[in-house]
Amino acid sequence: MQGKALQIAELIRPSVEALDVELWGVELSGSGKDLKLVIYIEREDGVNVDHCADVSRQVSGVLDVEDPITEAYQLEVSSPGWDRPLYALKHYQSVVGSEVRIKLRFPFEGRRNFKGPLVAVENDEDVVIRVDQEEFVLPFEAIEQGRVVPPKG
Repeated sequence: MQGKALQIAELIRPSVEALDVELWGVELSGSGKDLKLVIYIEREDGVNVDHCADVSRQVSGVLDVEDPITEAYQLEVSSPGWDRPLYALKHYQSVVGSEVRIKLRFPFEGRRNFKGPLVAVENDEDVVIRVDQEEFVLPFEAIEQGRVVPPKG
């Protein structure tokens, strides 16, 4: 999460966690009439539609009062799902062994996009991914976007 999404996440985190769910992450995308705020929530025993509705109501109130987004937007509350976005090192740690897709802010060894099994999280700052039998150690701070690739079948 970056910029405005990070600001919103910090603003709503206490309200979300008060409802006994974890704030997984926040995405702000689109512009104009297509502006969309997606809030991902997680629970150890799963997220259901009631959790999403409760968070939506609670967060709507906070956002109306604090007004961090000045233009009109669509609010969506969801579980991160099978193809979950990865925002924090702890998210990467929780999916070690899974196939992931990582996009870097700047090229590393001539490339920005990596797809393969997540091998490890090292030193609380690096993500290790295997692509075509070669391991790449990517600094977490260099990651623009990470996402789990759902299993086929």
